[in-house]
Amino acid sequence: MKLRGSSRAWKGSANDRHPHQKSPARAGQRLAIDIGPIAIFFLVNFLTPGLDMVKLIAGTAAFMIASIAAMIYSLVRAGRISPMLWLTGTLVLVFGGLTLYFHNKDFIQIKPTVIYAMLSAILVFGLVTGRPLLSLFLEAAYPGLTETGWRKLTINWAIFFAFLAVLNEVVRHEFSYTFWLGFKLWGVIPLTLIFAFANVPMLMKHGFSVNNEPPIPPQE
Repeated sequence: MKLRGSSRAWKGSANDRHPHQKSPARAGQRLAIDIGPIAIFFLVNFLTPGLDMVKLIAGTAAFMIASIAAMIYSLVRAGRISPMLWLTGTLVLVFGGLTLYFHNKDFIQIKPTVIYAMLSAILVFGLVTGRPLLSLFLEAAYPGLTETGWRKLTINWAIFFAFLAVLNEVVRHEFSYTFWLGFKLWGVIPLTLIFAFANVPMLMKHGFSVNNEPPIPPQE
């Protein structure tokens, strides 16, 4: 499968900024923006006493507030809200609102499946149309990465997101809400980080240098 457009189109899009646009947030700030809301969701769930439904309501409400705060902080700090943050923030508010209204954990539990499936489909669409959509979600340009490297990386992430979508559905249907929470915290997040760094050797074969700031893997 041959991508349309030059490799420059794949490498340059994340670097093109308006002269008056604020500089992007640093890695630590991006990590706080991306992981902060979901970390607060887990923290409130685990610290709230009582029944699972009480934990669910408290954690979901905190998740929604933290997501709004992350979007506002990103807008103030970087002058923009990334496409990934728009996607996850919007879905958190939609599915979180449904969870609070119906008092039904299925809505907040299915949210990751929807996000993973959408990301996988978007990346496949980018492959078919030759568009560098992966850089929009990773917020990184991978300086020096060749067109072949971009294509392989996009394929890898598309497959990985599809795998996570299926895995989330299996866990939420077959196990308890408490187990699902632990799986998200101690399973999915470490697995995503390991997968991201496992791609580095392949990237280095296609022009990427480890001296560059590593990208922050997409979070839900």
